Amino acid sequence: MIVRRPVLLVLALLALPWTPLAAQVTVEGQTFDARARVGGQDLQLNGVGLRAVAWLKGYAAGLYLPQKSGSADTVLAMPGPKRLQLRMLQQVSTQEFVKAFDRGVKRNTAEADLPALTERMQRFDAIISALGTVRKGDVVDLDYVPGQGLLFVHNGRRRGDVVQGEDFYAALLRIFVGAKPTDPELKTGLLGGPVS
Repeated sequence: MIVRRPVLLVLALLALPWTPLAAQVTVEGQTFDARARVGGQDLQLNGVGLRAVAWLKGYAAGLYLPQKSGSADTVLAMPGPKRLQLRMLQQVSTQEFVKAFDRGVKRNTAEADLPALTERMQRFDAIISALGTVRKGDVVDLDYVPGQGLLFVHNGRRRGDVVQGEDFYAALLRIFVGAKPTDPELKTGLLGGPVS
C-alpha cells in the first residue's frame, strides 16, 4: 500500500505533542485576552490577579508584557511597551484611587527619587480625578509606550495627556509588583502565579 507524502506529513504532525495556544483567562467573571496590542507591538498576558480586602473584591487586574516573566525585577526592567489592565468589580470614588496611587508610589520608591516624580504624579492624579467615579464593569488600561510615556485609557477612550517617563511607569508598576505591593496576592497573580 502506497501512502502519499502529504498524508505522512499530517500523520507526523498529529503525533507531535499538542500545546494549545495561549487562551483568555477569566477571574471573577472578568475575561482577559491572551494578547494585547500597545504601541504597535503585540504583548502577551503575563498573569492576572484580584485586589481584595477581606470579603470586598475591588478589581481584577492583568499584566501584559513583550515576554512573560515571573520576576518582579525583570518585569520592571523589561524594555518595550506594557499594559496593566484593571477591570472594576465595585464602584469606587476616584479619590480612593488617587490616595492608593500616591501611597503606593511613596512606599515603593526611594525617597531621593520622589522629587523627580512629584509633578507627574500630580498630573496623573488630575487625570484620574477628572473621571469622578469608576463604576463596576469599567475597564482601565494603563499603557506604557516607549518614546511617549503612560497613556490612561478608560473604557476604550484615552483620557488626559501622556505622562512622560519610563521611570514614572516603573513607579506605577511597583505599586503592584514592587517590594511593598498594595496586595501581595495580586502581585503573585500578575507575575504568573495562582490567583487567590
